[in-house]
Amino acid sequence: MDIFQIVAIGIITSILYMVLKEMNASFAFLLVLVTTILIFLVVIQQIGVIFRLIETLGNKANIDGMYMETILKIIGIAYITEFGANLTKDAGLQSVASKIEMAGKIFILLLSIPIITAVIEAILKFIDSV
Repeated sequence: MDIFQIVAIGIITSILYMVLKEMNASFAFLLVLVTTILIFLVVIQQIGVIFRLIETLGNKANIDGMYMETILKIIGIAYITEFGANLTKDAGLQSVASKIEMAGKIFILLLSIPIITAVIEAILKFIDSV
């Protein structure tokens, strides 16, 4: 499925949503939910290709696998968080969406601690050698 098909599905879903929301709001939201999940599943396959490419580049650059794995996890958390937050915003649950976003930021911060530590250690080694 290419981008034109995804955009067409999104436009068709938007039109159907506008028509159905007056008649049956629950069904209209279900339509949006199913479409969102469908698009997410298509996109997640492409993200997998990107992750494999990044991992290959990291191996070629002799970057420690732990750092590459952590970076990929951070990217994954960011996408999943955005997906969940946008879905809850669409449902009209802004407060839940903001909590999802906050949780995503905390998880990203937790995962980034080893990378931050490694950067600080590298800077300190560089300073000591000068």
